[in-house]
Amino acid sequence: MNVQRLSEVKEAWREGLVQQVEARVKKMLLANPACHDWDHTQRVRCLALRLAAAEGADALIVEVAALLHDIGRSTELADQGRTCHAALGGRLSREILLSLGVVSSSFVTAVVDCVRCHRYRRRDADTKPKTLEAKVVYDADKLDSMGAIGIGRSFHFAGRIGARVHNTAEEALGNQSYSREDSAYREYLVKLRFLKDKMLTASGARLAARRHHVMEEFFAELDREVCGEDGGAWNH
Repeated sequence: MNVQRLSEVKEAWREGLVQQVEARVKKMLLANPACHDWDHTQRVRCLALRLAAAEGADALIVEVAALLHDIGRSTELADQGRTCHAALGGRLSREILLSLGVVSSSFVTAVVDCVRCHRYRRRDADTKPKTLEAKVVYDADKLDSMGAIGIGRSFHFAGRIGARVHNTAEEALGNQSYSREDSAYREYLVKLRFLKDKMLTASGARLAARRHHVMEEFFAELDREVCGEDGGAWNH
């Protein structure tokens, strides 16, 4: 088999694998709420491929991992966070890839590592992304929680659990997740405003800085409007 033909066979295999994974994931995310549905996965996939190209990461590992990263989310949502969707997703990803006939143990391990580590918290050193591909998927997922889309997702989640449209910082920070005070503003105060400093790639950091500014401006304006202080002095 000549080099060109070998290259064509490899490319066909890559495309076939992505298509099969995509079909599986679509079915698994069908019942997920909009903040963690197929649209979210598609956005993370696009961001991850963009970051992979900029950072020189393996595009196939990144794309497959981005597709699979939230397949454990429905269980976590159902039990209100008692299950870690990333850990569950890692186990399910391995099962899916093996069932699709992926025989490269290094490829499977790399994808599972990306999925397992995309929810990294600094208190859990075991899930810190170490490979470039895991860092790319981590950043892509976090970026979809920022900017205009991050604001939209936060309001969607707050509405789904019956939280208030807006509240004060004291009300937000003085209450727990899944409570009536678990507003979009609480999500911003507790999580979203810190994401720009948690990026693991240079390309991710640049995008995060821009999206952070969008959120900062939005919630400052929301506060002004809620207090009736927007618009400055009125002319009568």
